[in-house]
Amino acid sequence: MKKITQLILLALCTCNLCFGQTDSIYAACVKDATIFYHARDFQKSANKYKEAFDQLEGKAYPNDRYNAACSYALAGDSETAFYHLFRLANAPTRYQNYNHITVDADLNNLHKDPRWNELISLVKANKEEAEKDFDKPLVAMLDTIYMEDQQHRLKLDGIEAKYGLNSSEEKAVWDTINTMDSINLIRVRKILDEHGWLGPNVIGQQGNMTLFLVIQHADPETRDKYLPMMRDAVKQGNANANHLALLEDRSALDKGNKQIYGSQITIDPETGEPFVSPLIDPDNVDHRRAEVGLGPLQDYISHWGLTWNADAYKKKLPEYENRMGR
Repeated sequence: MKKITQLILLALCTCNLCFGQTDSIYAACVKDATIFYHARDFQKSANKYKEAFDQLEGKAYPNDRYNAACSYALAGDSETAFYHLFRLANAPTRYQNYNHITVDADLNNLHKDPRWNELISLVKANKEEAEKDFDKPLVAMLDTIYMEDQQHRLKLDGIEAKYGLNSSEEKAVWDTINTMDSINLIRVRKILDEHGWLGPNVIGQQGNMTLFLVIQHADPETRDKYLPMMRDAVKQGNANANHLALLEDRSALDKGNKQIYGSQITIDPETGEPFVSPLIDPDNVDHRRAEVGLGPLQDYISHWGLTWNADAYKKKLPEYENRMGR
């Protein structure tokens, strides 16, 4: 069997806010917006985000507002895209992910607009204010690593949509990604070996996530080496439990075991079919996910157009294990 590619949805965002009775309608609209986005029907995606936000009188989770701006930009509505982005940048939470927004291809249509430089200057100022007490040299290094880790991965959806799965163009991007991953791993291993798993209070949320991303993208032996360190970091409040869950899942599958939280999705290159990689106790997966701050599995796998049914999954599990050479 050809090599099977395992994918992970990065940049998970969880939130404990609740808006009451309208929350379920909001969530359903956001789910539909995400489905339309992945189907590349950006106008319908944008419309669904508007419908969601209308449920809350214009309020929104920050991650959803950012994604709405992406859909509006891709649909050619720069006015509304800028409205949402400036609202994020000026909100009390002060959007500050400068290194992501500057390389996000979804927003390329906005770059020639004079408002783009104004927006980016505001986001950069937010970032600098939030990081004024950080270890600046380490933050700068991790900023660079984060950008190098993400900038080519952010191209993959567009490349796959244009040229198809496993095209030569996609493989060329993966060659670049693998080269950068090797370089970044050397840098991150040095940080971890000298300083341990540093928390957001020292290197910021993005720097902290960068440590995880680089180890998550490393070879199995490296992941296993730093897994105990990350477990300790979670106990000390220096790493996120939901990030650890993803690393635990990948490590389990590396060893031929079943994953715990359902974070790993496998794409069979022979059929193009995505499926949840072999999972223990499917009936209780949402309970385990909730314990580490992950949302319901259905919400997660909808990004691949999948529907979660534990009973149906259990029946197909032997087939999935066979596809992965178990």
